[in-house]
Amino acid sequence: MKINAGEIRVGMLLEHKNDLWEVLKTQHVKPGKGGAFAQVEMKSVGKSTKLNERFRSSETVEKASLEQTKFNYLYEDEDNYFFMNPKTFDQKEIRKTIIGEKGKLLTENLEVLLSFHNELPISVELPTQVKCKIETTDAAIKGQTVSSSYKPAILDNGIKIQVPPFVEGGDEIILDTRTLDYIKKI
Repeated sequence: MKINAGEIRVGMLLEHKNDLWEVLKTQHVKPGKGGAFAQVEMKSVGKSTKLNERFRSSETVEKASLEQTKFNYLYEDEDNYFFMNPKTFDQKEIRKTIIGEKGKLLTENLEVLLSFHNELPISVELPTQVKCKIETTDAAIKGQTVSSSYKPAILDNGIKIQVPPFVEGGDEIILDTRTLDYIKKI
C-alpha cells in the first residue's frame, strides 16, 4: 500500500530498497528554502542494519502489509521458539533473535499474536500483562521513603526488574510486557 512520506510514523514497516524496514525515528523538516521532507531512521527487520533516509513530501513509499494471527507458545530449543495455531494446528518456528529478551516471558500455551509478511513470521506480540514469580529480591531499607522506594528483583526466568519494598522472594506479580515494569502483586 502506497503512502505519502508525511504519513510515515514510528513503528511502521516499510518496503524500501528490496528489504523490510521498521521505522525507529521520523522527523518532518520544512526548511526555509526548498521543499519539505521527512528524515527517517529505519532498521532492517532481517539483517539488523540501520539506514537514514530522506523522503520528499511529494514522494510515496510502500507500507508493508502484515497478516496477524493468534498462536499459542509451545516450547523452545537452543535457536528457536515454536508456536502452534490453535485453529489449524499449524506449527511455526521463530528465531530467538527476532523476539529477543522478551522471549523469557513466554510460558507454555501463552496466546501471542504473530505478524507475517509474505508468509514469513517477522514479529511476536505478547499479551500486555503476564504473571511472573519473584526468585530473589534485595531487603528493603527502612526509612527510604524520600527516594523512589523501589528495589531490584530477579524473576524466575532471569529478568531483572524493579519492585516495591513490600514484594518478597516467592511472590507472584503481574508484569507489563511492553516496558518490563511491575504492575501489581497477586
